[in-house]
Amino acid sequence: MENFDFSDIPNYKSHYSERGLWKKITNVAKLAGAKVVYSAILLYYVLQDPNVPKADKAKILGALGYFILPLDIVPDFIPGVGYADDLTILMWAIHSVYVNITPEMKERARCNMQQWFFYD
Repeated sequence: MENFDFSDIPNYKSHYSERGLWKKITNVAKLAGAKVVYSAILLYYVLQDPNVPKADKAKILGALGYFILPLDIVPDFIPGVGYADDLTILMWAIHSVYVNITPEMKERARCNMQQWFFYD
């Protein structure tokens, strides 16, 4: 990841679709882990907010598109590290758009996690 150009992330937005996101999460939730899934769902809810600037939405779309894309820097099927690049990019996007994240979005994402992970 040290040579990865994070400014290229918005270019992955063409790979994003809402249907593709939920399909990917459903198919890989347990393998990808709670941090990856929570990050993707949180970004999804930020994306839904009409008050989020277009530049921030482009970052989110790119990060989610990268997550959906089956071809990664680190192939997803590699146990233990396959989703490390996805998590890095999702966390970069969260950091980049953090001012737009509300407590309500965090709560919605946390509640949505219960489909795949059991939390109180």
